[in-house]
Formats: sequence, structure tokens, C-alpha cells
Amino acid sequence: MKFTRTELDGVWIVDLEPHVDERGSFARTYCADELAAYGLRTAWPQANVSRNTHCGTLRGLHYQAEPHPEIKLVRCTAGAIFDVVVDVRRDSSTFGRWLGLDLTAATGRALYIPAGFAHGFQTLTDEADVSYLMGTAYTPNLARGLRWDDPAVGVTWPLAPVAMSPRDIALPLLAELA
Repeated sequence: MKFTRTELDGVWIVDLEPHVDERGSFARTYCADELAAYGLRTAWPQANVSRNTHCGTLRGLHYQAEPHPEIKLVRCTAGAIFDVVVDVRRDSSTFGRWLGLDLTAATGRALYIPAGFAHGFQTLTDEADVSYLMGTAYTPNLARGLRWDDPAVGVTWPLAPVAMSPRDIALPLLAELA
């Protein structure tokens, strides 16, 4: 696995290092020792999958508040997505900044998202599956979110959304977060 630091403190891109031969390829998608060497979480008490049928579906931007903030390791396992994180840590020098990158089943690239970041994605293909390793169990009363189209954040989504949940549409702006 290859770890690349991003401009947002604590967010890492995790690329596969496949071994290729005439049969195809083999790569590790998770190694506790390698994550620990970078000071990253290695215990994942919950795993989720998001199945998305239509290109342009937008989910997010979600996070979980203290005392059980979410840490995620996100990978697209079918199709392709545009994955986005937004720093919602008020004391951070990058508060309100975002990072977006393509995650595809073809590359196996993953994104490590620390606590304090809102996360969302838009599908770039029909039939896109997203797999999440979660650093804490979902706690409904701590679920929070940020509007996908907040002009103060300015995420540049690749497509006009074709499907969103009513909850995501009604999420607050960054300036309104508690």
C-alpha cells in the first residue's frame, strides 16, 4: 500500500500496489501494521456498503459529532465516484476547505478520513458501490451534516445531482454548524 498525505491534515490517499502476472493482480487493501506506521486507525468496529444505481447520485456531506466522531476508510468497489471531504474542525487552519478525488473500482484507491471531516460523494457511473470501514459505530443522535452546495465551501461537483435524500438537501451551511 502507498500512503500519500494531502493538503488537509490527517486525510490520506491510500493506493494499492498490485502484483501483476499472467493471472491478473493481487494487492493488499488493508494492513494494520502499515496504517499504524502512519499513526492511522487500525480498529474498525463497523463496515458499511452504499449501493447506488444511478450516475449523478449525491450522498452527503455527513459526519458524526463528539464524543464519537467518525473516522473512515472509503473505497469504491464497483463503478466510480467523486469523493469529497470538508474540514469542519473550527480550530483547524484548513477549516471549510475541501478535497475531492475520483475513487474507482479499477484503481482500488481509498481515502482515509479522520475525525472532524464531513464526507460525501457523487456517483460517476451507474451501479457504483462504496465500501466504508468505520472507526466507531453509527450513533444516530450524533449524526450531523453540511450542505452539498454551500457557497462558502464551494465544492465543484462534476455533475448536476440526479438523486439526493430530503435529509441531505436540508442540511445546514458551514456557518450554521454548532
